[in-house]
Amino acid sequence: MDLYEYQAKHLFDSHGIPVTPGEVCTTPGAAHEAARKIGAAVVVKAQVKTGGRGKAGGVKLAATPQEAQDRAEDILGLDISGHVVRRVLVTQATDIAEEYYVSFLLDRANRAFLAMASVEGGVDIEEVAATRPEALALVRIDAIDGVDAEVAGRIVEAAGFPANIRDQVVAILLNLWTVMVAEDATLVEVNPLVLSTDGTVLALDGKVTLDDNANYRHASHADLVDRDATDPIELRAQALDLNYVKLEGEVGIVGNGAGLVMSTLDVVAYAGEAFGGVRPANFLDIGGGASAEVMSNGLDIVLNDPEVLAVFVNVFGGITACDAVANGIVQAVDMLAARGEPITKPIVCRIDGNNAPEGRRILTDFGHPLVEMVETMDEAARRVAELAAERRAGSAS
Repeated sequence: MDLYEYQAKHLFDSHGIPVTPGEVCTTPGAAHEAARKIGAAVVVKAQVKTGGRGKAGGVKLAATPQEAQDRAEDILGLDISGHVVRRVLVTQATDIAEEYYVSFLLDRANRAFLAMASVEGGVDIEEVAATRPEALALVRIDAIDGVDAEVAGRIVEAAGFPANIRDQVVAILLNLWTVMVAEDATLVEVNPLVLSTDGTVLALDGKVTLDDNANYRHASHADLVDRDATDPIELRAQALDLNYVKLEGEVGIVGNGAGLVMSTLDVVAYAGEAFGGVRPANFLDIGGGASAEVMSNGLDIVLNDPEVLAVFVNVFGGITACDAVANGIVQAVDMLAARGEPITKPIVCRIDGNNAPEGRRILTDFGHPLVEMVETMDEAARRVAELAAERRAGSAS
């Protein structure tokens, strides 16, 4: 989960990293009040999970509370690379002498962490990395040993930070590493890290990406989810503990196992090319159990997506035999009907693996007019794409 700047800076502050005071606002009037409380010049910054805010007009200086209100009115509702601004951060302006860059990130390829630092930070750090890679120091961090004062000192020296701010930067790096570990992050970044004209080093902006797999260790991370910007279907899936991602397509996908579901997305997209570009509508992995309740929840989520025109249930029986999976599908359809939500969209089922013949027999004998059994994955993908295309044509006529 990527955090907004104001959320990242809140985590920084809670772990002892110096930041500028500020307040997140959703209305121009609130921005006026926030600037009044700060009592100095402020910066009004769009809160979106994308870069290029400044170049898009999403970062504005305001000398007075009224100017802060006016700038917030300009920024709220702005579209920045497809992200609509719903809130702004009003934060105290800083007189900047120098801009730097520091970050820690998970380096999966090398099974370690990586520190990156440069004395040429700011909005064009990507250009620095691309055109002058020698200006960006890269220091491997051992996952077991982590970052202590000696390692932080090596990062500072590799990047060429001035000697007069060495101790401040070392302290910030130590606390930034604490954020990385304590919050189970995969990325913590400060850009820019600035030296103010009074000699203080501050984290002026921040980016944090949290590992969702560690959410069970952090109850407070649930408060960081932006529910206004999250698809309501994804929120329902999260509440049901389903691994669901909304996509832009017409074929609902339900499968057991992330690898199988990913393969299913590919074969549906490929088959859909023959039917006017039919595409998968979601990624939904119900896991290995595929019980009636889990299958019911999965079908409930997918069938209630208004963009879904047909559903592909693709299950490979392993520890759970295919007859149990088939019974789960039958019970799921019956459970939905009992709840007053009978299925109205075609469901194509392909099951294979342990005890597949018995599972196929169960689905065939079920005889529901909207549930059909197809033997192979490719054939099922073609059939569900065909059904989705037929329904799309019918709704358009």
